[in-house]
Amino acid sequence: MEKNKKKGIIVGLGITLVIILALAIGIYFFYSNGLEAVGKAETVEFTVEAGDNKIEIVNKLADAGLIKNKYAALLYVFTNSSLNLQAGKYSLSKNWDAKKIINTIAEGKIINPTPIVKITFVEGKRFNEYAEQIAENFPIEYDDIIAKTSDEEFLRELIDEYWFIDEDILSDKLYYPLEGYLFPDTYEFFENASIEYIIKTLLNQMALKIEPYKKQIESSKYNAHDYLTMASIVEKEAVKTEDRKTVSQVIYKRLDNNMNLGMDVTTYYGAQKNLQEDLYAADLMADNPYNTRNENLIGLPAGAVCSPSLDSIDAVFNPSDTDYLYFVADVDTGNVYFASSYEEFLQYKDLYM
Repeated sequence: MEKNKKKGIIVGLGITLVIILALAIGIYFFYSNGLEAVGKAETVEFTVEAGDNKIEIVNKLADAGLIKNKYAALLYVFTNSSLNLQAGKYSLSKNWDAKKIINTIAEGKIINPTPIVKITFVEGKRFNEYAEQIAENFPIEYDDIIAKTSDEEFLRELIDEYWFIDEDILSDKLYYPLEGYLFPDTYEFFENASIEYIIKTLLNQMALKIEPYKKQIESSKYNAHDYLTMASIVEKEAVKTEDRKTVSQVIYKRLDNNMNLGMDVTTYYGAQKNLQEDLYAADLMADNPYNTRNENLIGLPAGAVCSPSLDSIDAVFNPSDTDYLYFVADVDTGNVYFASSYEEFLQYKDLYM
């Protein structure tokens, strides 16, 4: 009986191995056959649009009759993760196998290449300054950029697409809805890139940079809009990493104590002045949604006052552990002087302002 049982197990294992081998052979032939050329000596002009993902590109190749089996092509693409399929216009032949077609796109062997624009968006700059840069480097009008990035339909599309963007950007208190959301960095675009593509590229980079803080945001009483607002203030108030962390701590301390922030950089933004211009009494008393020098504005301003760097973003998630409530920023040297009492603050103010 025991002998028959062992024999049955061996037979069962043998059948299983045969099935596995048959499946492996079947998958191999499906894969290899699916990657073979369509077979026609016909050239097709094929375009990969900026923003097309790998699945969309393979589907388009299948629709154009350039590949035999899109599932085999997808298997090839996703088992070769280093392949970076590049946007552009290609001349492809139907007598090429799928590997050659996909590798041609990955190598960017485009026809009539569109010039590349390399552009650096500097941290600490405002949205309107980024819009000016875009208008200077691309065939896009400044007014069209402002209109598009204020369009409710476009903004709702972004809310649906990005986890860190919510309906705060729809507030009519904001000067520019996407202020603070565009990550400052160096980018390369095709010369004919659309404003939608440019904006989403910068948002994609912000999504990548802020992802490590997602759980902290979700467990906090503050949302991503609040954190980016605080980070933008930190960016403008301090230069050194440790100073930024301490400025961040002062912000939290004043918010916890239900004090107005009283930070000049928000007043400059509210008045739409740069830091080299003078602030007047009217600016300091102005009743706008950014001016935290106005004692009636308790809490954070309506939104960010610039595009913060990663260093400033990190500072608001990792503030210093101090009891400071005040600080004076020396614009000339970049030094920041912190104080625990109002009297000490006034002394620093006399010395450095």
